[in-house]
Amino acid sequence: MFRTKRSGLVRRLWRSRAPVEGDGEADRGTHGSGGCCMGKATKVAKSNAGSEAELKALTHSILKKIKEKQLELLLQAVESKGGARSPCLLLPSKVDAKVGQLSYSLPMLLYKVFRWPDLRHSSELKRLSCCESYGKINPELVCCNPHHMSRLCELESPPPPYSRYPMDYLKPPDSPDSGPSSSDTGGTTYSAPVGLSDSLALQESGERAHWCVVAYWEEKTRVGRLYSVQEPSLDIFYDLPQGNGFCLGQLCSDNKSQLVQMVRAKIGYGIQLTREPDGVWVYNRSCYPIFIKSATLDNPDSRTLLVHKVFPGFSIKAFDYDKAGSLQRPNDHEFTQQPRTGFTVQISFVKGWGQCYTRQFISSCPCWLEVIFNTR
Repeated sequence: MFRTKRSGLVRRLWRSRAPVEGDGEADRGTHGSGGCCMGKATKVAKSNAGSEAELKALTHSILKKIKEKQLELLLQAVESKGGARSPCLLLPSKVDAKVGQLSYSLPMLLYKVFRWPDLRHSSELKRLSCCESYGKINPELVCCNPHHMSRLCELESPPPPYSRYPMDYLKPPDSPDSGPSSSDTGGTTYSAPVGLSDSLALQESGERAHWCVVAYWEEKTRVGRLYSVQEPSLDIFYDLPQGNGFCLGQLCSDNKSQLVQMVRAKIGYGIQLTREPDGVWVYNRSCYPIFIKSATLDNPDSRTLLVHKVFPGFSIKAFDYDKAGSLQRPNDHEFTQQPRTGFTVQISFVKGWGQCYTRQFISSCPCWLEVIFNTR
């Protein structure tokens, strides 16, 4: 029987759909206990044969109505899992599809099939700033590229106990005992490693204004120079097809630790750091969780800072400029020499830290970032 190219593309797309729980690949490194995303990351039971067949027939029917060139672009995005740059897939936003008793818009159906089978409502999503539909309200054509979207990371209330980070360590900047004693260095005083103050020199130089600088660390050692960010969006990755940004894989590291090398290899597509009107967002593009600590993620009256777990495919507003303006500059117990002109966000790849981890401080994490914001 003669098969068209369009039919072949549709079959390849269906084979590349997101697995649900029970498929063997579902939720690999994506979900777990605790973390800030769990309010949204509800598990989906493996669908029965009837609903699976209905979903397949509906998806095939819709995909066959899409232009061949658009199918190729969708397949590129889906098979690369967002690693390859793919343009917007602009389709009518008013078309509805029905699965059983549930009705979905065309974009929602494609997001469910190719990214998140547990997706229930568009309010759970955040469009990435690279998308043509970003910021548009009720357009006639909307981007349906599943990898131009992310899931919103909702902060839990109350937070999980393991992530509590004692505020007792946060001393006022002029406190006479602001030099901390770190339990993971044998009780000796541990101050900021040499080089963090480079960001102040960057701010005072004649370079084009930057909105943040990024430092990459392996345990207590900073690797490479500070990366100054002028563009609104930055990819930070180890291995990303067509990657353009801060490539950690190109940095020369002398760390021979097997754990560091293992975590470094798992960074993969890494994260996307984006400055938007309401603050700075972090999108986890990798296949493993990341962990974030930021003063603006927490209640200003709280006596604890929290380490938030962000699953793959999720976004979180890691830094809020409005909140930052009302906060005194955090004086972290591990880093007492931060530039007074900025705030910082700390991000660890794969491994968390806190009271219920063997790593009490981020300086014990294998691979992590410090993002220093220029608030001037």
